[in-house]
Amino acid sequence: MFSGIVQEVGKVVKMEGESLTIESDFICKNSQVSESICVSGACLTITNIKDNKFSVNVVKETLSRTNLGNLNTNSKVNLESSLRLGDKIGGHMVQGHVDCATKVISIDKDSGSWIVNFEKPTNISSYFVEKGFIAIDGVSLTVTNNESDNFAVSIIPYTWEHTIFSGYQSGSIVNLEADMTAKYIENFMSLKK
Repeated sequence: MFSGIVQEVGKVVKMEGESLTIESDFICKNSQVSESICVSGACLTITNIKDNKFSVNVVKETLSRTNLGNLNTNSKVNLESSLRLGDKIGGHMVQGHVDCATKVISIDKDSGSWIVNFEKPTNISSYFVEKGFIAIDGVSLTVTNNESDNFAVSIIPYTWEHTIFSGYQSGSIVNLEADMTAKYIENFMSLKK
């Protein structure tokens, strides 16, 4: 379980088959092999740590639902260690179970922040609520505009500078995880019919 608060931006060192190696000082100093790590929204298991690099396995299911298969050497990724009992939840409850990937439509500077518009995937469109939670590349955000085929979030300067958002451009592919509470409510209501 994660909170959607990025601790560090890591750099991909190697992507080979189903193995991904990432350079990261903070995560390597504060993690152990077998622990969960959120890599741009996807919950993965640390399989190796050596110096300031760690490795994870990325299986076919993960590659089919995320943008991780698009990573290359030097790609930047958002990183967050799993929560421990008693940790603050600064964002919202994020599982690291990416629903799907989507595309950035546009980025507009708005005074001191950025408004980022995304295509809304039809398979999870029912989970979008204005002022509701969404995790984008592992970052806990609030939906600020919810239209039939797109949605938007507002990014403050701190988040822009301390995540991979500053590298986004129109056409960038990002990972989405809808708020799990909505999924449970929908499932519960479908069982009551």
